[in-house]
Amino acid sequence: MIKNPEEIEAMRQAGKLLGKMLAELRDFVEPGKSTLDIEYRAQELCKENGVKPAFKGYHGYPWYCCISTNNDVVHGFPNEKPLKKGDLVTIDFGIMAGKLHTDSAVSVIVGGEEAGSPTARRLNEVTRKAMYKGIREIKPGAKTGDIGNAIQKEVERAGFSIIKELTGHGIGYNLHEDPQILNYGKKGSGTALKPGMIICIEPIVSAGERFIETAEDGWTIAVRDGSLGCQWEHMVLVTPNGHEILTQA
Repeated sequence: MIKNPEEIEAMRQAGKLLGKMLAELRDFVEPGKSTLDIEYRAQELCKENGVKPAFKGYHGYPWYCCISTNNDVVHGFPNEKPLKKGDLVTIDFGIMAGKLHTDSAVSVIVGGEEAGSPTARRLNEVTRKAMYKGIREIKPGAKTGDIGNAIQKEVERAGFSIIKELTGHGIGYNLHEDPQILNYGKKGSGTALKPGMIICIEPIVSAGERFIETAEDGWTIAVRDGSLGCQWEHMVLVTPNGHEILTQA
Protein backbone atom coordinates (compact mmCIF):
# COMPACT_ATOMS: atom_id res chain seq x y z
CA MET A 1 0.00 0.00 0.00
CA ILE A 2 1.33 3.44 -0.96
CA LYS A 3 1.34 5.91 1.95
CA ASN A 4 0.40 9.58 1.53
CA PRO A 5 2.65 12.39 2.84
CA GLU A 6 0.74 12.70 6.12
CA GLU A 7 0.95 8.96 6.79
CA ILE A 8 4.64 8.93 5.91
CA GLU A 9 5.40 11.78 8.28
CA ALA A 10 3.47 10.14 11.11
CA MET A 11 5.38 6.89 10.63
CA ARG A 12 8.66 8.78 10.28
CA GLN A 13 8.21 10.50 13.64
CA ALA A 14 7.03 7.32 15.37
CA GLY A 15 9.85 5.32 13.77
CA LYS A 16 12.43 7.80 15.02
CA LEU A 17 11.02 7.50 18.54
CA LEU A 18 10.93 3.70 18.27
CA GLY A 19 14.60 3.68 17.28
CA LYS A 20 15.48 5.69 20.36
CA MET A 21 13.38 3.44 22.59
CA LEU A 22 15.03 0.31 21.21
CA ALA A 23 18.47 1.84 21.75
CA GLU A 24 17.54 2.46 25.37
CA LEU A 25 16.27 -1.10 25.76
CA ARG A 26 19.54 -2.46 24.33
CA ASP A 27 21.50 -0.41 26.86
CA PHE A 28 19.18 -1.68 29.61
CA VAL A 29 20.16 -5.31 28.98
CA GLU A 30 22.69 -6.70 31.46
CA PRO A 31 23.47 -9.94 33.31
CA GLY A 32 20.98 -10.74 36.06
CA LYS A 33 18.08 -8.88 34.47
CA SER A 34 15.34 -10.91 32.84
CA THR A 35 13.51 -10.50 29.57
CA LEU A 36 10.47 -9.62 31.70
CA ASP A 37 12.48 -6.70 33.13
CA ILE A 38 13.09 -5.54 29.55
CA GLU A 39 9.37 -5.86 28.81
CA TYR A 40 8.47 -3.78 31.87
CA ARG A 41 10.97 -1.10 30.81
CA ALA A 42 9.35 -1.03 27.36
CA GLN A 43 5.97 -0.52 29.03
CA GLU A 44 7.42 2.36 31.05
CA LEU A 45 8.91 3.95 27.92
CA CYS A 46 5.53 3.81 26.17
CA LYS A 47 3.91 5.52 29.14
CA GLU A 48 6.69 8.14 29.39
CA ASN A 49 6.37 8.97 25.68
CA GLY A 50 2.58 8.79 25.51
CA VAL A 51 2.45 6.06 22.85
CA LYS A 52 0.67 2.74 22.52
CA PRO A 53 2.36 -0.58 21.71
CA ALA A 54 1.82 -2.12 18.29
CA PHE A 55 2.14 -5.80 19.24
CA LYS A 56 -0.07 -6.18 22.30
CA GLY A 57 -3.38 -7.70 21.25
CA TYR A 58 -2.17 -8.62 17.75
CA HIS A 59 -3.83 -12.01 17.17
CA GLY A 60 -4.04 -12.20 20.96
CA TYR A 61 -0.34 -11.52 21.67
CA PRO A 62 -0.20 -10.50 25.37
CA TRP A 63 3.03 -8.44 25.59
CA TYR A 64 4.48 -5.15 24.30
CA CYS A 65 7.69 -6.81 23.03
CA CYS A 66 8.78 -10.09 21.52
CA ILE A 67 12.05 -10.93 23.30
CA SER A 68 13.92 -14.01 22.14
CA THR A 69 17.12 -15.51 23.58
CA ASN A 70 19.71 -17.86 22.11
CA ASN A 71 17.93 -20.59 20.09
CA ASP A 72 14.53 -18.87 20.47
CA VAL A 73 14.65 -16.81 17.30
CA VAL A 74 11.35 -14.83 17.16
CA HIS A 75 8.13 -14.09 19.06
CA GLY A 76 9.62 -14.97 22.44
CA PHE A 77 7.47 -14.43 25.52
CA PRO A 78 9.17 -12.31 28.21
CA ASN A 79 9.96 -14.38 31.30
CA GLU A 80 11.63 -14.14 34.71
CA LYS A 81 14.74 -16.20 33.96
CA PRO A 82 17.88 -14.10 34.67
CA LEU A 83 20.05 -13.40 31.64
CA LYS A 84 23.64 -14.59 31.68
CA LYS A 85 26.79 -13.14 30.17
CA GLY A 86 27.05 -14.25 26.57
CA ASP A 87 23.33 -14.77 25.96
CA LEU A 88 22.17 -13.50 22.57
CA VAL A 89 18.95 -11.49 22.97
CA THR A 90 16.66 -10.08 20.28
CA ILE A 91 14.17 -7.33 21.17
CA ASP A 92 11.39 -6.90 18.59
CA PHE A 93 9.17 -3.89 19.36
CA GLY A 94 6.67 -1.58 17.74
CA ILE A 95 4.60 1.46 18.64
CA MET A 96 1.53 3.11 17.13
CA ALA A 97 1.31 6.39 15.25
CA GLY A 98 -2.43 6.91 15.61
CA LYS A 99 -3.78 3.91 13.71
CA LEU A 100 -0.49 3.29 11.90
CA HIS A 101 2.02 0.66 13.06
CA THR A 102 5.81 0.72 13.37
CA ASP A 103 8.14 -2.25 13.82
CA SER A 104 11.88 -2.76 14.42
CA ALA A 105 14.23 -5.23 16.10
CA VAL A 106 17.75 -5.23 17.51
CA SER A 107 19.95 -7.98 18.91
CA VAL A 108 22.52 -7.67 21.69
CA ILE A 109 24.96 -9.94 23.49
CA VAL A 110 24.47 -9.76 27.26
CA GLY A 111 27.55 -8.35 28.97
CA GLY A 112 28.92 -6.83 25.76
CA GLU A 113 30.20 -8.26 22.50
CA GLU A 114 33.34 -9.62 24.15
CA ALA A 115 31.17 -11.78 26.43
CA GLY A 116 29.67 -13.70 23.53
CA SER A 117 30.96 -16.86 21.94
CA PRO A 118 32.67 -16.50 18.56
CA THR A 119 29.53 -17.93 16.94
CA ALA A 120 27.21 -15.49 18.74
CA ARG A 121 29.38 -12.50 17.82
CA ARG A 122 29.63 -13.51 14.19
CA LEU A 123 25.94 -14.40 13.88
CA ASN A 124 24.92 -11.03 15.31
CA GLU A 125 27.32 -9.17 13.03
CA VAL A 126 26.33 -11.10 9.89
CA THR A 127 22.57 -10.77 10.51
CA ARG A 128 22.88 -7.01 11.02
CA LYS A 129 25.09 -6.67 7.94
CA ALA A 130 22.65 -8.75 5.88
CA MET A 131 19.83 -6.40 6.87
CA TYR A 132 21.78 -3.41 5.57
CA LYS A 133 22.76 -5.28 2.39
CA GLY A 134 19.05 -5.82 1.76
CA ILE A 135 18.21 -2.20 2.54
CA ARG A 136 20.78 -0.98 0.00
CA GLU A 137 18.74 -2.64 -2.75
CA ILE A 138 15.65 -0.52 -2.00
CA LYS A 139 14.70 2.01 -4.69
CA PRO A 140 11.81 2.53 -7.08
CA GLY A 141 11.67 -0.24 -9.67
CA ALA A 142 13.74 -2.68 -7.63
CA LYS A 143 12.11 -6.01 -6.86
CA THR A 144 11.59 -7.69 -3.52
CA GLY A 145 13.71 -10.56 -4.87
CA ASP A 146 16.67 -8.16 -5.11
CA ILE A 147 16.40 -7.59 -1.35
CA GLY A 148 16.08 -11.29 -0.56
CA ASN A 149 18.97 -12.21 -2.83
CA ALA A 150 21.30 -9.70 -1.16
CA ILE A 151 20.34 -10.95 2.31
CA GLN A 152 20.68 -14.61 1.33
CA LYS A 153 24.14 -14.14 -0.19
CA GLU A 154 25.48 -12.42 2.91
CA VAL A 155 24.07 -15.03 5.28
CA GLU A 156 25.05 -18.12 3.31
CA ARG A 157 28.52 -16.75 2.57
CA ALA A 158 29.06 -16.81 6.33
CA GLY A 159 27.89 -20.42 6.59
CA PHE A 160 24.61 -19.58 8.32
CA SER A 161 21.02 -20.42 7.34
CA ILE A 162 18.03 -18.27 6.38
CA ILE A 163 14.86 -19.37 8.20
CA LYS A 164 12.67 -19.30 5.11
CA GLU A 165 9.27 -19.38 6.82
CA LEU A 166 9.91 -16.01 8.53
CA THR A 167 9.88 -12.94 6.32
CA GLY A 168 9.87 -9.19 6.02
CA HIS A 169 6.69 -7.34 5.12
CA GLY A 170 4.91 -4.15 4.29
CA ILE A 171 3.49 -2.14 7.19
CA GLY A 172 0.93 0.58 7.80
CA TYR A 173 -2.62 0.34 9.12
CA ASN A 174 -1.85 -3.35 9.63
CA LEU A 175 1.29 -4.69 11.26
CA HIS A 176 1.83 -7.04 8.31
CA GLU A 177 0.84 -5.85 4.85
CA ASP A 178 1.85 -6.67 1.29
CA PRO A 179 4.38 -7.06 -0.09
CA GLN A 180 5.86 -10.08 1.64
CA ILE A 181 9.64 -9.78 1.52
CA LEU A 182 11.44 -13.10 1.54
CA ASN A 183 14.97 -13.21 2.96
CA TYR A 184 16.07 -15.27 -0.04
CA GLY A 185 15.35 -15.33 -3.75
CA LYS A 186 16.41 -14.38 -7.25
CA LYS A 187 17.28 -10.89 -8.43
CA GLY A 188 14.56 -9.45 -10.63
CA SER A 189 11.80 -11.55 -9.07
CA GLY A 190 8.92 -10.55 -6.83
CA THR A 191 7.02 -7.30 -6.36
CA ALA A 192 8.31 -4.03 -7.81
CA LEU A 193 8.92 -1.29 -5.24
CA LYS A 194 7.22 2.10 -5.63
CA PRO A 195 7.75 5.47 -3.90
CA GLY A 196 5.58 5.73 -0.80
CA MET A 197 5.82 2.06 0.17
CA ILE A 198 6.97 1.40 3.74
CA ILE A 199 8.48 -2.02 4.29
CA CYS A 200 10.21 -3.95 7.07
CA ILE A 201 13.48 -5.65 6.25
CA GLU A 202 14.22 -8.38 8.80
CA PRO A 203 16.66 -11.20 8.18
CA ILE A 204 15.99 -14.07 10.61
CA VAL A 205 18.98 -16.34 10.73
CA SER A 206 20.13 -19.61 12.30
CA ALA A 207 23.73 -20.46 13.09
CA GLY A 208 22.85 -24.09 12.28
CA GLU A 209 19.99 -25.65 10.37
CA ARG A 210 17.09 -23.53 9.12
CA PHE A 211 14.29 -25.64 10.60
CA ILE A 212 12.11 -24.27 13.41
CA GLU A 213 9.55 -25.36 15.97
CA THR A 214 6.87 -23.52 17.96
CA ALA A 215 6.73 -23.73 21.76
CA GLU A 216 3.68 -24.70 23.79
CA ASP A 217 2.82 -21.01 24.32
CA GLY A 218 1.87 -20.94 20.63
CA TRP A 219 4.16 -18.01 19.87
CA THR A 220 7.82 -18.57 20.71
CA ILE A 221 9.66 -19.98 17.68
CA ALA A 222 12.98 -21.76 18.23
CA VAL A 223 15.67 -23.17 15.96
CA ARG A 224 14.90 -26.88 16.03
CA ASP A 225 18.48 -28.16 16.31
CA GLY A 226 19.21 -25.86 19.28
CA SER A 227 21.48 -23.50 17.33
CA LEU A 228 21.58 -19.79 18.03
CA GLY A 229 19.08 -17.61 16.18
CA CYS A 230 19.22 -13.88 15.44
CA GLN A 231 16.99 -11.15 14.00
CA TRP A 232 17.55 -7.53 13.02
CA GLU A 233 14.85 -5.30 11.55
CA HIS A 234 14.44 -1.79 10.20
CA MET A 235 11.35 -0.08 8.81
CA VAL A 236 12.20 1.59 5.50
CA LEU A 237 10.46 4.10 3.22
CA VAL A 238 10.84 3.80 -0.55
CA THR A 239 11.61 7.36 -1.72
CA PRO A 240 11.58 8.74 -5.29
CA ASN A 241 15.38 8.43 -5.42
CA GLY A 242 16.12 5.50 -3.13
CA HIS A 243 15.16 4.82 0.47
CA GLU A 244 15.02 6.25 3.99
CA ILE A 245 15.45 4.16 7.14
CA LEU A 246 12.70 5.27 9.51
CA THR A 247 13.79 3.44 12.66
CA GLN A 248 17.40 4.58 13.11
CA ALA A 249 18.29 5.41 16.71
